[in-house]
Amino acid sequence: MQRVYFIGIGGIGMSALARYFKFNGFEVAGYDLTPSPLTDALSREGMDIHFEDDPKLIPAPFMNSEETLVVYTPAIPKDHKELLMFQNSGFEVVKRAHALGEITRMEKALCVAGTHGKTTTSTLLAHILRSSHVDCNAFLGGISINYGSNYLLSKKSDLAVIEADEYDRSFHQLSPYMAIVTSTEADHLDIYGTPEAYIESFAKFVSLIKPGGVLIMKKGLTLADKVKPGVSVYTYSSIEEADFYADNIRVSNGHLYFDWHRPNGLSLKDLDLGVPLRVNVENAVAALAVASLNGVKDEELVAAIKSFGGVERRFQRIVNNDKVVLINDYAHHPGELRATIKSVRELYHNKRVLGIFQPHLYSRTRDFYKDFAEALSHLDELILIDIYPAREKPIEGVSSQMIADLLPEMKIPVLPKSQLVDYVKQMTDLPDVFLILGAGDIDREVKPLADYLNTLI
Repeated sequence: MQRVYFIGIGGIGMSALARYFKFNGFEVAGYDLTPSPLTDALSREGMDIHFEDDPKLIPAPFMNSEETLVVYTPAIPKDHKELLMFQNSGFEVVKRAHALGEITRMEKALCVAGTHGKTTTSTLLAHILRSSHVDCNAFLGGISINYGSNYLLSKKSDLAVIEADEYDRSFHQLSPYMAIVTSTEADHLDIYGTPEAYIESFAKFVSLIKPGGVLIMKKGLTLADKVKPGVSVYTYSSIEEADFYADNIRVSNGHLYFDWHRPNGLSLKDLDLGVPLRVNVENAVAALAVASLNGVKDEELVAAIKSFGGVERRFQRIVNNDKVVLINDYAHHPGELRATIKSVRELYHNKRVLGIFQPHLYSRTRDFYKDFAEALSHLDELILIDIYPAREKPIEGVSSQMIADLLPEMKIPVLPKSQLVDYVKQMTDLPDVFLILGAGDIDREVKPLADYLNTLI
């Protein structure tokens, strides 16, 4: 095999794999639905990318079935012309998770799974390891602000930090050496059907940890009896004592400090968290635990936590001045929304906060619209954007208006994404904090909104 062709190359996980193969000497090309800053970056790195589903646009060298591996994301529809052509022409065609699974069998995989928190936790773990003498490779589900990439390469380490995605049961393809599970709140019920089936998928995931490995799970989860003999199990928390836990959490002069405790009784005091949000303390406890178990020194832990810059679209402050704040956050599950809004309230406790939320998927909105309404009710004001469908067809009767109808006292406008900036420009009484929420394409409006807000300074 000399070449790898990616169908859905612009996805955050797919692009990390594309970079891995490119770095390792393979020719890489691919298709994606729309251009983006990420596909622009991949093109600059030497990958041939097009945006129309047309087999005629596939570069000729990639049409040799003996020399080309085809990798696709499960978000691609089954009737995709290029995918069907490859499947019917004798090519080896695998899902992204299969390709990633092969990498976990070649290296010591540190896999981070969970309904929410996994992107920040895996990126923080990768940063700690990368900043230490241990180092690592990393396949992340977001763009690290410290490194400007979702893929980190090491020539000296056999550790690979991997964000383990539960969608489509993808993480069942992995072979973890160590694993973190942050949460098992129900999600992706379009795939799993019931909350019980969703939790069972995590039981299957932890059963894949190799003997001699480690499971670090949030205290309260019931997965300990699912691991193989020889796997060590630890709990973690930021609200109560556990094997690894944080306490003495406090905010002072824009910094967040906490004490970190280990099972051996030794603690690290007054850790300064680079992204000063209470929701990140719990993520930090888990990342510190795995880094410590892999030999990172205490002084390296302290320095790395302080220098962590966060992840793009994870509580990323785009505008931050005395007049107005604009935060962009990927939260798209009710639990994530609650945690993000709580963090905003803590940081800006005397400020008026406007949330701008774009629901992600018709099925998720149908399943959780009541929970969305409850979480969003803790904002001062709210704008709802039409649902981002991603891979789905519309579901009759399902819309963002379902959420608005449960919050009549807030008088919530429901807008197409294209009207957002013009709507804000017409507002006569602007809030102190704009909080953009969602995992869809709402981020395309971040820069135009930021440009407008910056004119008000």
